[in-house]
Amino acid sequence: MNYTIDKNTSDPAYIQLYHHFVNDIVAGVYPYGTKLPSKRVIADETGVSVITVEHTLTLLSEEGYVQSRQRSGVFVTYRGEDFLGEPTPKKPLILEKDEASMDFGEFPFSVLAKTMRKALLDHGENILIKSPNHGCAELRNEICLYLARSRGITVEPSQVIVGSGSEYLYGLIAQLLGTEKLFAIEDPSYKKIRLVYEALGITCDPLPMTPEGIDSGALKKTKAEVLHVTPFHSFPSGVTVGISKKLEYLRWAKKRGGILIEDNYDSELTISKKAEEPLFSMDPEVNVIYLNTFSRTLAPSMRIGYMILPASLVKPFQEKLGFYSCTVPIFEQYVLAELLRSGDFERHINRVRRRRRK
Repeated sequence: MNYTIDKNTSDPAYIQLYHHFVNDIVAGVYPYGTKLPSKRVIADETGVSVITVEHTLTLLSEEGYVQSRQRSGVFVTYRGEDFLGEPTPKKPLILEKDEASMDFGEFPFSVLAKTMRKALLDHGENILIKSPNHGCAELRNEICLYLARSRGITVEPSQVIVGSGSEYLYGLIAQLLGTEKLFAIEDPSYKKIRLVYEALGITCDPLPMTPEGIDSGALKKTKAEVLHVTPFHSFPSGVTVGISKKLEYLRWAKKRGGILIEDNYDSELTISKKAEEPLFSMDPEVNVIYLNTFSRTLAPSMRIGYMILPASLVKPFQEKLGFYSCTVPIFEQYVLAELLRSGDFERHINRVRRRRRK
């Protein structure tokens, strides 16, 4: 309550306070039916006595702006249409609901709630501690086991970096590889890839897409040292690249000593009975950074993503960026680790894939 009472004016304090409330009530800061703060709170925050506040509320009540209800408080009764000649009250500043925010995902809420309760029971007060910088050991271990089962990716927990979604991880990659490098990206591509990189000072070279993937001629001509690709269901083109194009990306990286960033954010939801083979595990001689997120497979509110670093980049990452704190609350990490450990996550993925195939 940012009300200032001017002691140097001739208007009494209760009148000044009255005008403050009238202005806010008419403007819609206190809409119809809203309960005003208590007398003591108003007195404390404005520096006047409780008696002064009572005078103000009495005047507001007499004018029809508020109504006092016994043992309940003081409520706004003003509606603009009831006061002819008064200015129409402005609508309070309430943001419209984003349609995307209403997309709850397909993961069964009952399973998620059960897993949250189990995480609380299993970890107790440990959910209040700060997460290790790269993510908690439980989650990083389970991600390694899950990738080995579902993707044929065999890595150590030290290679796993947990963060709050892909955009955060893009920023880490940019800082790790250096802003002096030229990054090649798909054109068109998910716009935030380019926005994040350019916000950090990186120059992007957009390479045109064909129905098979990035145009081969453009890929040969680019001077880029880093190639960011979304091999499965690239957005917004919808292109999923085949094995030939994947091998072409790997040859490109090997020939110039470049780095591939494999953004596989939607790959679990393929309708194919065979999971997509990741670039990361196809050629051990090529440095590939693998990215994925649980926002699509669990729920948009679960801002949990991870990246897998090639072994050669683990030490440079630790030396350069190891000081960054993990941006995912440890409770959510425990919940996700349990979903992976129990098999609930994979059962959900299989259900969705079967339904989509039908």
